[in-house]
Amino acid sequence: MKIKRIILTAYCALLAAFSIYLLLDTFVIERVYSAEGSVSEQTESITVSAGGSEQDSGSKTVNAARTETTVTKDTYQDENISIKITEYRTNGTTVYAADIQLSSAGYLKTALAKGLYGRNVTARTSVTAAENDAILAINGDYYGSQQKGYVIRNGVLYRSTAVKGKQDLVIYEDGSFGIINEEDISAEQLLADGAVQVLSFGPAIVEDGEVTVSSSYEVGKAMASNPRTAIGIIDDLHYVFVVSDGRTSESEGLSVRELAEFMKSLGVKTAYNLDGGGSSTMWFNGSIVNKPTSNGRTISERSVSDIVYIGY
Repeated sequence: MKIKRIILTAYCALLAAFSIYLLLDTFVIERVYSAEGSVSEQTESITVSAGGSEQDSGSKTVNAARTETTVTKDTYQDENISIKITEYRTNGTTVYAADIQLSSAGYLKTALAKGLYGRNVTARTSVTAAENDAILAINGDYYGSQQKGYVIRNGVLYRSTAVKGKQDLVIYEDGSFGIINEEDISAEQLLADGAVQVLSFGPAIVEDGEVTVSSSYEVGKAMASNPRTAIGIIDDLHYVFVVSDGRTSESEGLSVRELAEFMKSLGVKTAYNLDGGGSSTMWFNGSIVNKPTSNGRTISERSVSDIVYIGY
């Protein structure tokens, strides 16, 4: 009996250790697959767009340097980029909307944390933004928390494993937006069609100027009021980045439906929900605009896998 107890104890200890390792491997341990802008043998595809992130609507390389700029606390203006941030109050929530107009789609970019593609490779939005000389940035789709779902960044395909029922936002080289279901089209085909960025979080919340998410869609946390991040397009090369605060006495937060209705009020044709909660962060000209929080008690950024940003 004593030997059996020893064997059982050892088995339970090994099982516990293995379970802990699986949790650490899934959520904590960094696994770098490639440097940003390149693909290694560990990634699922090595297809690279000829355009990259430096193409405008005419497929010309954008090499413009910053011209003379006019900057205030909530505005930025130069020859190529115009940004105005407005603070709103809706549904007991503080919402920040950055209205963006560009001369070229090449100024709408993404960046990976630490310049690396991998699992659990993260950094604060402000850090990644500063490292990439961003003017304006928001958190992205946190691709690193998932093992599947398309990842195309700046014209490079990193992950091509589709998720059934997953809606993605596609940003094409001319700056236009499209919404696709991963099961309906391959990542390789998207790249061939001119996709420069593919963000895989969702859902799409506005299409053709109409709200597309209903209260019946929302379940669990999506029904609750939370910090939110979204991106939308109003017209050609005219975009909005939106971040709402939440989980505090000052700012309740938005449901996905409320976020969609707010985006529609801004006049967007297409809008897409990005990673929210503690990830929701807007960074502008070296400062964090909103009050990011995970628990509602401490105001601090969560480290994330990627950002969407405006810059040269």
